[in-house]
Amino acid sequence: MHSKPVLGQAEVARLIAAARQEAQAQQWNVTIAVVDDGGHPLALERMDGCAPASAYIAVEKARSAALGRRETRDYEQMVNGGRTAFVTAPLLTSLEGGVPVRVDGHVVAAIGVSGVKPEQDAQVAKAGAAAL
Repeated sequence: MHSKPVLGQAEVARLIAAARQEAQAQQWNVTIAVVDDGGHPLALERMDGCAPASAYIAVEKARSAALGRRETRDYEQMVNGGRTAFVTAPLLTSLEGGVPVRVDGHVVAAIGVSGVKPEQDAQVAKAGAAAL
């Protein structure tokens, strides 16, 4: 039998707060989504002034990072590098801004951010993931 760490609501709140702090420090209005290791939503926060579509995109970025066990930037690089078939991969988005959250070598969650430039979304997501 295997065992792994699992996030509680206190840890989820820390991820959201750290990501929000980074976004506010940069004056970026974003949506932040946290999902569990299976891609199921745990939290969502859409900052004032952020486009409604970003809520959907942030969740999909987080889900893709959780299921793929990698940053969504990797998928974007594959597509931009010529592996265009990845744009049709089910349950994956190839937009930068999704980051897996690892604890003791296990992916326990992922955080997705949408609302600004791709590298800025990733910066906010990484700040959130680093909160653990």
